[in-house]
Amino acid sequence: MYPVLIIAAVIILDQFTKFLVNTRLVPIGEYIVIPGLLEFTYVQNRGIAFGMFQDLRWFFVTVTSIIAIVVLIFIFKMFKKYFFYTICLSLIFGGAIGNIIDRIRFGYVTDFIHFSFFPPVFNIADSAVVVGAIALSIAILFTKEDKIIG
Repeated sequence: MYPVLIIAAVIILDQFTKFLVNTRLVPIGEYIVIPGLLEFTYVQNRGIAFGMFQDLRWFFVTVTSIIAIVVLIFIFKMFKKYFFYTICLSLIFGGAIGNIIDRIRFGYVTDFIHFSFFPPVFNIADSAVVVGAIALSIAILFTKEDKIIG
């Protein structure tokens, strides 16, 4: 079942990169990949997007878990009929789980990707959620209603 593969891939890639960050980047603090454009910078994000609402760990775990369960229900209801929507939802779900794992284990989310033109530091899970949400939004906007609902 392809949603499981997508979800697993996102979680594994996210957790593996965070493991590398915690074992290799933490001791040096930052690593410049492309000068003036991309660097890896270790950040403990105890809030949500852009570091807002700091130190509400269990609130975020609870709310994200509820949303993840709803997304998972949609994945299983849609996966046979709506391939693209299922891919988008699987990316969102995988990213949510990747960050929930961090919040439960450490009390914060490990962020490390930093582009000079985009101030917030983020991670693979965040990227999966954003790409999935944007792609899903575009698909919904440009698809006739009867195609979405089935």
